[in-house]
Amino acid sequence: MNSPISRRTVTVSLLAGAAALGTAGAAFATPSPSPTEDLPSHRHRHEQPTIVLIHGAFADASSWSAVVERLQRQGHHALAPALPLRGLASDAAYIRSVLESIPGPIVLVGHSYGGAVISAAAADAPRVKALVYIAAFVPDIGESALDLTGKYPGSTLAQATSTQYYPLPGGGEGEELIIKQELFREQFAAGVPATTAQVMAVGQRPIALAALQEKATAAAWKKLPSWYLVATEDRNIPPAAEQWMAERAHAHTVRVRAPHAVAVSDPAPVTELILRAARSAC
Repeated sequence: MNSPISRRTVTVSLLAGAAALGTAGAAFATPSPSPTEDLPSHRHRHEQPTIVLIHGAFADASSWSAVVERLQRQGHHALAPALPLRGLASDAAYIRSVLESIPGPIVLVGHSYGGAVISAAAADAPRVKALVYIAAFVPDIGESALDLTGKYPGSTLAQATSTQYYPLPGGGEGEELIIKQELFREQFAAGVPATTAQVMAVGQRPIALAALQEKATAAAWKKLPSWYLVATEDRNIPPAAEQWMAERAHAHTVRVRAPHAVAVSDPAPVTELILRAARSAC
């Protein structure tokens, strides 16, 4: 591709090559980087950014393992903190505290609910230079994750989850959602090897219902350059909603035939998109 990739959607062909990339699921044909994303030879190259990876609901930091391995092979420093999944404002505050401990530029990556968290956390984090959304929520101020899930048809998450209760610090109980183990692979990780999906189901982290209902109070994507990966086989967030959010954010966008757990099923295209964002931050 010779034309610049600037604020428009790139459709990615899913052809042969997955085996060579060591991925599970469909292959990823990488579009040529645009001239605006290549560094001119006369420009001084600054230090590489730290890549911070934020998981979403029903997952944990290990969901980034294959992506982290690829980033490290490329010489990048990556960090994947555990997200509490208790409330949007409190989760964002926690991630912001992590960002404050990191020197130099940062590329902030969010999957699923983690997208809402990075949108809030980056608003007061001046070292964040780029946002990457992987099948993620990109809420505007006043929107919640559940608002965006219901914007288009296609999500089957409600039917696949069950409610649990946990004690609140001040007394009483809070509600949290978890995906039923027998439905986890079909709902969250279709195409992932069955044994891997079973382990993911056992180790999934439930999310407080209140976190999904909480309205965003910041939208860092309005000021920061953004990248978005649409998972076209997603059953948690409707792919149409993902595409709409990406377009609204004017994100550099790719589409991959993958489930919601795309970082597990297809780590190669996820890594490539992050690297494109990282190049822009140098």
